[in-house]
Amino acid sequence: MEPKHKLEMKGISIEFPGVKALSQVDFTVQSGEIHALVGANGAGKSTLMKILGGAYDHYEGEIYFDGEKVNIRHPYEAKELGIDVVFQEVDTALIPYLTVAENIMLDKMATKMKGKHLIRWGNIHRTAREVMKQVGIQLDTHMLVQDLSLAEKQMVLIARALATNTNFLVLDEPTAPLSQTETEELFRLMRDLAKNQNVGVVFISHRLPEIFEICETITILRDGRVVFDGVIEQLTQQKLVELMLGRRFEETYPKAHVPIGDVIYQVKNLSEEYDRVRNVSFRVRAGEIVGITGLVGAGKTELCKTLFGAYPIKSGEVLLHGKPLKISSPHGAVKQGVALVPEERRKEGILVDEPVFVNLTLPSLDKFTKGPDFVNTKAEREVARKVINELGIVTPSENQKVAYLSGGNQQKVAVGKWLIADAEVYIFDEPTKGVDVGAKRDIFELIGELARRGKGVIYASSEIPEILDISDRIYVMYDYTIVKEFETSEATEEKILFYSAGGQ
Repeated sequence: MEPKHKLEMKGISIEFPGVKALSQVDFTVQSGEIHALVGANGAGKSTLMKILGGAYDHYEGEIYFDGEKVNIRHPYEAKELGIDVVFQEVDTALIPYLTVAENIMLDKMATKMKGKHLIRWGNIHRTAREVMKQVGIQLDTHMLVQDLSLAEKQMVLIARALATNTNFLVLDEPTAPLSQTETEELFRLMRDLAKNQNVGVVFISHRLPEIFEICETITILRDGRVVFDGVIEQLTQQKLVELMLGRRFEETYPKAHVPIGDVIYQVKNLSEEYDRVRNVSFRVRAGEIVGITGLVGAGKTELCKTLFGAYPIKSGEVLLHGKPLKISSPHGAVKQGVALVPEERRKEGILVDEPVFVNLTLPSLDKFTKGPDFVNTKAEREVARKVINELGIVTPSENQKVAYLSGGNQQKVAVGKWLIADAEVYIFDEPTKGVDVGAKRDIFELIGELARRGKGVIYASSEIPEILDISDRIYVMYDYTIVKEFETSEATEEKILFYSAGGQ
């Protein structure tokens, strides 16, 4: 067995414009253990790990490796110590036009060649396959990363981290895009790394059952400070949530019970040009929340994007208030009253380098425009401040760049912009992915408010308990088509899983 390593962060503080993100945080992890790092959105989890990974260099405090003070101000310095961080934003961490093998071996190719310019591509692909075998994934190493699913991209990132000599591996929301089977395989890998390869694993997740299943020790952050550090056996799920939020919390999520009206939105025999949606039919009534569920890869996201005009329709029709919609682009969808909150929010749902108010008003910019050239930014800001207050978006002001918000608050921005646009049909694709229980409750309340306004809501998620909590009716997808319809009152998790797995 290799000698154990100890990694310590002491008195870590960091500020961003208008925000004190971390204040005097102490964090310790040892090799051979799986250590949970949890907290509500905005608590500082990802920020702390970005400091550890060398992404931020303007922090205060000290970092020690095996008792020796080290300087980590650049990702290269972290990697030299064997510290690898797999961040939540998968697409920004991979190079889409490079192959699987090139992305996995990128760190070695960039830092370990020591001036050499001759690349043996056979060795690159062979080594990449060996690392993938260790991770438990099977992919063609010649595939371009842009052609992979979100779950496959996640595993490529983990494989890249393990392609180097890793002492500590940080996984930030790694199970968010994974199916149950893929999650179990990831947990097998984590246990193997900790117990057999002496790697220290830091696990960030908002899925509380996973934390109790896989972790031994835990650090809880709230408002940039440590509120608990110890053995996870000392906690219950309820106590953990209370420590995260700083208050007592009701576990169940609010379901809006509103009158259900007539059918306002109908999809008939819809197929997508590249066979990613096959002969799908369903309906949505006014005030109704329709759940669309299935395993990862069943076609939920593809259906949502097809309905929003991002993917071309091959056949079938979509009707709003009985009139056929002609949607060939997202712009056309918005113009005709259809809104989408996409799964990959940083890539498709928000403009991270723009202020909050710009993001919130962008889909309805015509409301703030006088003539072809003049935008009333004062009116934009006033409306944005109202939405910020309504949704509880944590930001110093409407002028803050969205990039500086937590994941949960970014998601609220992605949702909030459609409140201003006032669509007729709202499509939510995995809207609670990577958000804490408090932000999840806020999003559920928002969706309930849309139902009370008589809007039609489509809620697509592989989180079956969420679907059962929030929906009035449920459609189950398998192999890019709908295979079963349930009234929610008649559905159970077991029934949904049966049809999700292709049961007849």
